[in-house]
Amino acid sequence: METRELRYFVAVAEELHFGRAARRLGIAQPPLSRAISRLERRLGTTLLERTSRGVTLTAPGSVLLREGSAALAAVEAAEHRTRRAATGHPGVVLATKAGATGELLAKLLDAYAAEPDAVTVDVLLCGPGEQERLLREGRADVALLHRPFDSTTGFDTEELRTERQVAVLPAGHPFAGRDSVRMADVAALPNLPMPRWPHPDGGYPDGPGPQVRDHTQLLQMIALGRACAVMPESCRIHLRDEHATVPVLDAPTVTTVIAWPAHSRSRAVADLIGTATRL
Repeated sequence: METRELRYFVAVAEELHFGRAARRLGIAQPPLSRAISRLERRLGTTLLERTSRGVTLTAPGSVLLREGSAALAAVEAAEHRTRRAATGHPGVVLATKAGATGELLAKLLDAYAAEPDAVTVDVLLCGPGEQERLLREGRADVALLHRPFDSTTGFDTEELRTERQVAVLPAGHPFAGRDSVRMADVAALPNLPMPRWPHPDGGYPDGPGPQVRDHTQLLQMIALGRACAVMPESCRIHLRDEHATVPVLDAPTVTTVIAWPAHSRSRAVADLIGTATRL
């Protein structure tokens, strides 16, 4: 298969509509349909069921969507890493969510810089969920991810820290004096909805909560009494007098991991990971 064919198929499989896929790819619909038909003949199987009601994936089509997306991501990553290697810049690019793991990240960077063979570490501060995408695309060599929110499928990982979560509320809220709360209590708070974070492809989910792009916006909304949030307890170092925290008994624990592509052979990445696991 050619990468062009894979891109065509993935576009149709994700859109489940030939017209939208053609517009996304910037081509006409007839050649797109012919390309998909040729791909099906070559593979000897039906990938897409076409009916008057729309387009659906077959079982083989679902497999190709999963495997094809991974293959395209690997091709793009190879291109990015090759271009970076051509610049002669030997540094490591580390992606992490802005406003998260700040203390851990600072300790890691200081400890690694003290190593005799340390190289430059360029830090990419990302929005929620972006560090995983940057790592898959080859724009980052290593990332700090947070399970269960970020997927680590296809990466090698080392666990760095596991922590409980707390409800972050405006100071003076009646819940601030409690020893603990539950997720249902937080979800039912009147006039304090949970925030809405942007989708990776843009736009916000529907709901009553305020739209936020980063933790600075979120903490300001909480201080103003317009929102609440459930966050890892390490967030306390970023809070001000306008905030209060209460442990949430039934919230899932959050595990911070350092992740890297399974095929990585970078000595600098290995040394950075070794430093992280020793901290």
